[in-house]
Amino acid sequence: MLAGRWRRVASQVGRSVTVWAASTLTMLVLAGILPDFRLQSPTGDSATRIAVTAAFGAGAFGVLSAVVWPLLVRLFLLVPTLVLGLLVFFLNGALLLLALRLNPAERGDAAPETAVVVAAVMSAVASATGGALAVRDDDAYRRRLYRLADRRRRGGPPGPATPGMVFLQLDGVGHDVLRAAVAQGLMPTIARWTGQGNTPGRRARPTHRLTSWRTDWSSQTGASQLGILHGSNHDVPAFRWYEKDRGEVMVCNRPTSAVELQRRAVEQAGHGGLLAVDGASRGNLFSGGAEEQALVLSIATRRRSRETRSRAGYFAYFSDPANAVRTALSFIAEVGREIGQSTRARARKERPRVGRGGLYPLVRAFATVVERDVVVAAVMGDMLAGRTAVYADLVAYDEVAHHSGPTSRDAAKVLERLDRSLALIENVAEHAPRPYRIVVLSDHGQSPGETFRTRYGLTLGDLVRAGCGLPVPRKAERTHSGAEARAAVRAALRRPGKEGREEYRPARDSEPIVLASGNLGLVSFPDVHHRMSKEEIDARHPALLTTLANHPGIGFLLVRSEEHGGVVLGPFGTEIPLEQLDETPGPLADFGPGAADVVRRTHSFPHTADIMVNSWFDPAEGEVLAFEEQIGSHGGLGGAQGKPFLLSPLALSAPPEGLVGAEGVHEVLRGWLDEAGGPQVPLAKAKAKAKAEEKAA
Repeated sequence: MLAGRWRRVASQVGRSVTVWAASTLTMLVLAGILPDFRLQSPTGDSATRIAVTAAFGAGAFGVLSAVVWPLLVRLFLLVPTLVLGLLVFFLNGALLLLALRLNPAERGDAAPETAVVVAAVMSAVASATGGALAVRDDDAYRRRLYRLADRRRRGGPPGPATPGMVFLQLDGVGHDVLRAAVAQGLMPTIARWTGQGNTPGRRARPTHRLTSWRTDWSSQTGASQLGILHGSNHDVPAFRWYEKDRGEVMVCNRPTSAVELQRRAVEQAGHGGLLAVDGASRGNLFSGGAEEQALVLSIATRRRSRETRSRAGYFAYFSDPANAVRTALSFIAEVGREIGQSTRARARKERPRVGRGGLYPLVRAFATVVERDVVVAAVMGDMLAGRTAVYADLVAYDEVAHHSGPTSRDAAKVLERLDRSLALIENVAEHAPRPYRIVVLSDHGQSPGETFRTRYGLTLGDLVRAGCGLPVPRKAERTHSGAEARAAVRAALRRPGKEGREEYRPARDSEPIVLASGNLGLVSFPDVHHRMSKEEIDARHPALLTTLANHPGIGFLLVRSEEHGGVVLGPFGTEIPLEQLDETPGPLADFGPGAADVVRRTHSFPHTADIMVNSWFDPAEGEVLAFEEQIGSHGGLGGAQGKPFLLSPLALSAPPEGLVGAEGVHEVLRGWLDEAGGPQVPLAKAKAKAKAEEKAA
């Protein structure tokens, strides 16, 4: 045993010496390249003196990075995640300047801007060298993983024997897209889990089962994640909608709206959420009741405090300067990759295509690099801390697919990187203080197709104004995108959303408010304080409903009827009461089974719009027409957007056949927590069950 310990010590010393030597060599090379970085006195020195100066500087920089850097991160712990990521280079450069000043010979010197570059390169080289050496040493790999755990875990009691649960949401990845990616070899980790791995000489044994489920009419993260985490997405008719009683536009990825939606869900469901006991919420719109939260939108409006600063993901990740530098460099590379891909798409005149300029390259880089790295690190820290239930959202694919297309090569590359993140989390589970069961799921899929504006030259708002007899602007304005990555950016910056009530206010109160949620449109008349009926709309604007229903880009409308309660309208005067849709689906026939049920459910919501508009859908090609500027969209009915997936371990009970709705998924996840001996939700039921069992005994 003692010999083994000495071998591990010797191995650690050997790795440290190798990393130090690599850093020294890097410093020497950079001193020869960069004019403002020197390792000798102004009068010149021998090669030996220069080498000694480099060796001392590299060693001092390594010690400062290991000792001082974590203290600096603690000081900046209340700074938003994205801002700290930008400070990384400047802090690293300051440490290098300090390391050079510590040299007794005082021969090293660098301009401040050069120190930033040198420190970044040295950190990257040290990280790469240490990582390459650790790959061959399981003990070293384990130590690297354990550094991500909360310091309070060390010296604590052993972890519980009951399994913990990790729920990883791959935002926007549809069931069929996932199957295709596995078949193409893009996701070897999921292929191995489902028994489709290419292992030479033997057939892989599956550990997970892949099933699909159907979303509600509002097939978007706000409705799905609220239902999954809190057990209720009642009265969430779309991604954005106008509430007449409050005179406010609700937007799912706006912090103030997220807070209100979470409050309503808790009140409706009667419990705090899926993660209310020993849970962690990472990168989500809603907390799920978790105490540990990182990049969660519903807490973005709170004052920064000890309770909201997400130590497991924030401090654990950025406490290693190599992590921070690697993420920052990857961010820059991703921005360049997006600019190159969008330029190539324009040069080839690819269709369909949407604009990808402005801030989009930065938003994409944040979603595919920064958000992914911080969330994955947070999940790893949660597992190593032994938390019972973790739910994390990775938004990378959804953001890229919106602008490049769900089956594009750009989106496929993102799936490859997400699969590597799953493999890393799987490896961490082997070193956690308790066993973990990993569930991977999606909140919705995406349906391809060009935009409504591209095909017809006008927006849904323009069409509504024309039907109302109002002037239509010559230049059609672009509609806002509902991509979830923008919410993650705002959560990182702790800035409220820009989409406020005044942004959707019409010029006059009598004019309609038209909102878009993917291929779902909502029309509301703000001066009428109740939900208008078909009869009232016809009396006020006789041509509006006919104009919309007969347009080739519109699939169907839902309106309230004084005679029938609710009706679905289609072309050529089609009008079908909701209770007759099962026998006569009419325009809903192309949208598949269950369409009538989700339309009836949305009709029952208090804040359903005066007119609900679903775009045209081509069942042969699976295409829809987005009312937003997206060539991969979700939010309404039609195609792959309504068919997400659920990948669960075989050790858990199989989900029911034909699983429908996010609230149904919540019930399944609750059941799995119960099976694993985890906390039962709601807690009142758990206590009642315990009392009943005690009384029976």
